Amino acid sequence: MALNYYKNELKENAQLLASKGKGILAVDESTKTVGKRLAGIGVENTEDNRKAYRGMLFTTEGLGKYISGAILFEETLYQNHQDGESMVKKLNDLGIIPGIKVDKGLNPLPGGGDVETFCSGLDGLVERAAKYYEQGARFAKWRAVLQITNDGCPSKLSIQENAWGLARYARSVQESGLVPIIEPEILMDGDHTIEKTAEVQEEVIKQVYMACQSNGVFLEGTLLKPSMTVNGADCPPRLTLRKLPK
Repeated sequence: MALNYYKNELKENAQLLASKGKGILAVDESTKTVGKRLAGIGVENTEDNRKAYRGMLFTTEGLGKYISGAILFEETLYQNHQDGESMVKKLNDLGIIPGIKVDKGLNPLPGGGDVETFCSGLDGLVERAAKYYEQGARFAKWRAVLQITNDGCPSKLSIQENAWGLARYARSVQESGLVPIIEPEILMDGDHTIEKTAEVQEEVIKQVYMACQSNGVFLEGTLLKPSMTVNGADCPPRLTLRKLPK
């Protein structure tokens, strides 16, 4: 019922996020991760400093010409700028759609290979997403991670678990009015070929969309973020550049 209520808005926001010539700004670093960035310039990792850093980004003149959406950390979504206006309003004033990271991180996958994980955060997600929507968020991000190895990863279990998790996440946030970015990331670690990457990607994306269909995800109100189709980082170079005829 809730999904039907939001369908037009979901479709419109998905199209705006995918506007030609624009990208999505990821400023959803955790408190620990952003602390490393601040330490690199000799700045203490405090809430005021994190607010000042992100507020500087969100008041950059002309940013909206190149950025369609900004993925926020939960802390930032609820913060006010130093001038008293909310961070959400600062983004809206630039024509940038606020978004929110909703997953709770990666955990080892029971029954999977040594490097296989699943993404947590489904419990209570519909309710959390509704609060984020009320605060001004209009899209969400959830990242599943798969890895190609010589001993058979990603396993069928890993592919199915992560596909189902992405689909459950997508349906859950759509129930509360948020456009889901569906991100089945395949890591570049390993010595596999580009052909192997393409083979795995095809199977992963197929399973993701089968799971989305089973869960009744409104596809026109989603965005897919696939990983690059490339050799593994440790694969010997197989492609060479050649000069085109003049």
